[in-house]
Amino acid sequence: MDYSNVNIALWDIIIQMGTIAIILLLSNMLRRNIKIIRNSLMPTAVLGGFVLFIARALGYNFNVEFLEILVYHGIALGFIAMSLRIPEKSEAGEGAVTSAKSGAIIIGSYLIQAIVGLTITIGLAYSRIVPEMFKAAGILLPMGFGQGPGQANNIGSMYETNGFAKGRNFGLSLAAAGYLVACILGVIVINYLAKKGKVKKYDHDVVSGSVTVDAFQDENEIPVEESVDKFSIQMALVLIIYLATFLLTWGITHLLSTYLPGVGETVNTLFWGFNFIIGSALAILTRVFFKKLRTTRIMKRQYQNNYLLNRISGFFFDIMIIAGIGSIDILDLKGLWLPFVLMALAGAAATWFYLRWICKRVYKGYYYEGLLAMYGMMTGTISSGVMLVREIDPGFKTPAANQLVTGSSFAIILGVPMLVLISLAILSTTMVFVTYGLCFVYFAIMMLFIFKLKQRKK
Repeated sequence: MDYSNVNIALWDIIIQMGTIAIILLLSNMLRRNIKIIRNSLMPTAVLGGFVLFIARALGYNFNVEFLEILVYHGIALGFIAMSLRIPEKSEAGEGAVTSAKSGAIIIGSYLIQAIVGLTITIGLAYSRIVPEMFKAAGILLPMGFGQGPGQANNIGSMYETNGFAKGRNFGLSLAAAGYLVACILGVIVINYLAKKGKVKKYDHDVVSGSVTVDAFQDENEIPVEESVDKFSIQMALVLIIYLATFLLTWGITHLLSTYLPGVGETVNTLFWGFNFIIGSALAILTRVFFKKLRTTRIMKRQYQNNYLLNRISGFFFDIMIIAGIGSIDILDLKGLWLPFVLMALAGAAATWFYLRWICKRVYKGYYYEGLLAMYGMMTGTISSGVMLVREIDPGFKTPAANQLVTGSSFAIILGVPMLVLISLAILSTTMVFVTYGLCFVYFAIMMLFIFKLKQRKK
């Protein structure tokens, strides 16, 4: 190993993580000392993300691929730490019914966005305002807003090979715009709700991610100090579960590729893209298994510590948010600026009004937390959903953040028809209109699904 200054790669990760750490602390200092920022309720990590975004726009050469890696792994590690926590009473009451309805809410958001997007692209094409507009391009709105840059890139590339010039750039730009909508509009909404007294305004001097807790240690937990540090135990549990996530995902995708080669890359990408759901599921299973061991007295002590697990998830979420916003790149959209702006604005508005209506009927007792979490995720990514809900529920005492994960699990199943719609839309102009009509039909089915579950629960 070369330890001299010639081997820059040896220090590359430290340099980049150190830069992010400097940005985080600088942003915290700005938030504490500049009144307009402090009163804006903008999370420190979001401010840090915009600082990095501006620095990159001005020419600072930061490894974007490294930022994307941080976002990818940060989501999973943060949610594994959250899922390992011993549930509080407010969380324990949330069952599969609410999670299934959350999944239907997510799919409903995709469909609303698809309807809005197709209305705009079809309208621009036939009104001759943008006569060369690729009519099926409207489907990229839910891919960019609802699914994020990964699927926006994949589906945009697929549309590009089927006739939509700059399809990949268009999809990725919508994903970037969605993330900005989640962060900027989300913070504005939080300010409005706090001013109206509908949500609690937390101490601005607290670094994003930290939270006051009633007790550091629950009864019958392992000691704070013994032969191994208590924090090390928590990190070991998180990392072991993430390793198991990799092994399980690799095993599933390897079997699919070997025995069902026709499934193709789409399903494999889906599994790897939803690594946070698999990780969270394994963490929940681990938590249930540990509880069973304690009940049968095989395990004498409780190994999880909610305070430390909150700190771990807070750390990963902060880093993830900075990296996520910092990696935004609005790409070349020459000739497509009008549909891009219309879709971004209409998508943001339609998603907000839909979620405001449906969340009030599903998330009883934590409507605002559920609304902000869903809006952040359905315009940006799950990280922006977590970022928004954490500003009014820093300790994740409501089930809102967990519903993002459990709801996404159900959405994978309920969203299978969306894959069909995506493929249909590019076949012909006729199929664009068929897809447009099917979006309305499937949206109605999702609404019936939500309200039927509600009636059965009574």
